[in-house]
Amino acid sequence: MPKKPTGNELATIPAEVIERKIYLIRGHKVMLDRDLAGLYQVPTKVFNQAVKRNSDRFPADFMFQLSREEASALRSQIVTLEQGRGRYFKYAPYAFTELGVAMLSSVLNGNRAVQMNILIMRAFVRLREILATHQDLARAVEDIGRRQNEQGEQIANIIETINQLLLPEPVPPKRRIGFQTGAKETEE
Repeated sequence: MPKKPTGNELATIPAEVIERKIYLIRGHKVMLDRDLAGLYQVPTKVFNQAVKRNSDRFPADFMFQLSREEASALRSQIVTLEQGRGRYFKYAPYAFTELGVAMLSSVLNGNRAVQMNILIMRAFVRLREILATHQDLARAVEDIGRRQNEQGEQIANIIETINQLLLPEPVPPKRRIGFQTGAKETEE
């Protein structure tokens, strides 16, 4: 009989493995049913049946089904396709938001489900922290660019003022003094 994994064994799953399974779809960070089922070590069909039996716990902001276009776009992101029957989804997969993943712990029973939920929730939190850091950096870079543009305009104004002070004003050509005839005499 196979031994049940303990919390320590689950902790050996690198956070990067879980983070790579989090996608941005419809503006939400989500995980797909097949990836979650793989992490929980249950067949996707069994996983989805458990979710459907508790569908009242998964409103639209917790879980949604991908459209065919979204599913095919997601499939095209997978560079290497494995050969074999049943390797790819027949139906559009379900996507679970962070709230949906948290709700899974009340639907799926077992030590692995609880421990895996903890790891997944930590991955979501880490991604949120990384995104917040990137947003702070983006704002700082934008602020520096704005200040640089303002200072560039100020420097251009200073240079223009200096040029006006240093360069003499153009002197209009002097008029000739003396008698001028309307027509020039021609030499004979």
